[in-house]
Order: sequence, then C-alpha cells, then structure tokens
Amino acid sequence: MTTAPAPPVGIRPQTLMLTFLGNAVLGRDIAVFSGSFIAVMERLNVAEQATRSTLTRMVDRGLLARHRQGRKMYFGLTPHAAEVLTEGEQRVWRAGAVNGDERQRWTLLGFSLPESRRDDRHQIRSRLRWAGFGMLRSGLWIAPGTPDLATVLPDRRLLDDVLAFRAEPAEPTDIDQLVRQAYDLEAIASGYHQFVRRWDRARPLPSAPDDLARLLWLLSEWFLLLRDDPRIPLRHLPAAWPAVAAEKLFHRQHTRLVKSARRITDTVLDSVPLA
Repeated sequence: MTTAPAPPVGIRPQTLMLTFLGNAVLGRDIAVFSGSFIAVMERLNVAEQATRSTLTRMVDRGLLARHRQGRKMYFGLTPHAAEVLTEGEQRVWRAGAVNGDERQRWTLLGFSLPESRRDDRHQIRSRLRWAGFGMLRSGLWIAPGTPDLATVLPDRRLLDDVLAFRAEPAEPTDIDQLVRQAYDLEAIASGYHQFVRRWDRARPLPSAPDDLARLLWLLSEWFLLLRDDPRIPLRHLPAAWPAVAAEKLFHRQHTRLVKSARRITDTVLDSVPLA
C-alpha cells in the first residue's frame, strides 16, 4: 500500500496568506484579527512568528492595512491587494489550465534594457512569464493568443521599451518546435502529475487538521501551477496533456471541500466591518 502524499512543501507563507484572503475576505469590506490569521496559518504548518512577520511584510508592501480596535489589531485588504487577488481569481476560475483555442494566433515581443535598469528588466520578465510568454532567445519572447499588453505591463514607462507584433506562423516555421524551445514542457507536465498524485484520492492529505487546511493547500498549489503554465493551445502539446485531468480533479476536490471549509472559517474568523 502506497503512502498518501504529504501536503505540498515550499509554498511561501505569503502565498498561503493570499489564498486565505482571496477565499475568505475578497469582496467583503472587512478587516481580520491577527489571531485569526495565526489560527489559520497554524493549520498550514506556519508558525505564529512567521505569520506575524508575513503580516508585517504585506503591510510594508501595500497589500494589507492595519486597523486597531481597542487592544486588537485587524488587517484589511488594500486596493492593490484586491487587484492582485482578483487577477489570481480570474486565472483560476476563468482562464483555467486548458487552452482549446484552434486559432494560430501568437504575440511576439522584444525589449532591450541596459544593465543600469536591471530592476525594470526583472519586472518585465516576471510580468511576461505571468502572462504566458516564453523566451525564444535573448530579448525575444512569444506567447499564445493576443494578451493585452497594457494589462501585462501596466507601468507605461516599461511599455515604452517594448516592441510587440501579432503573428501567425508561416512556412518553414514549425510552431511545435518553437513551443518546445520557449517553454519547459517537461517541468510543466511534472507539476500537474504531482498534483494528481497528491489529490486523486477519496481522502487527500489525511494528515491535514481539517478541510480548511486542505482547501487552502489545494487552492495554493493549483494557483502556483497556473502561474507557471503559459496555457499553450492543446494542439501544440503532447497527447494526453496532464493539465486536462488535473483541472477536472481540482474542480472535483474544490466542490468536495468548500462547504466544510467555509463552516470552519466561520468559527475562526474574527472580523470587523470597514465603514
């Protein structure tokens, strides 16, 4: 008999915190007591001190705002955090992992920045990878479809350094070969295979304290997979691409866990309205 997989490791506390906020707070004009965060994060094997440090860093980064009520400290979402969480929610629930688009539409993008603008270069690369771009060669990137570059690079100053073209492949270009060149398909597939091994069972994560912990691990792991998946059209991917089965499994497990997790959330959530 095989041992049931353990909860995913290596997920940063801030990612788990954002998952909880997106699941329990986004769309509600409330602030949450620090003790509630501690109670939730302890379920995810995050120690109290690490939770407090994460809350402080998120305040410093403009993701959370402090609200004192008597002796208790509450934390509410900032507009920036709401924007980040809404973007993640759209990736999970609207875009998803599977791209069945049959059209041969691609976006080519190039940029070149001097060494003195290293931070800008890092920001552009991070935003491009989030939007599904892969690097063909130094300074030249490709993405499936026609992403909105004003959304991908909201900083107009960065957009000014970019050249972009909508393109269709022409002979003798082999788009499947370009996909293999620009993206690490083996690593992407491996992530989905690991997800299926962890969650494709009647009672996943038996060592987890409750269904709230299971749901937050499920959502966090799935989000990280989608973050690193460029959503290449299925027609250009190997047969039996594992994201198809993994996405169906994600939705099944989410449906199974969400009601129980909400009941548990109601017992631990100490919040105040933000009027």
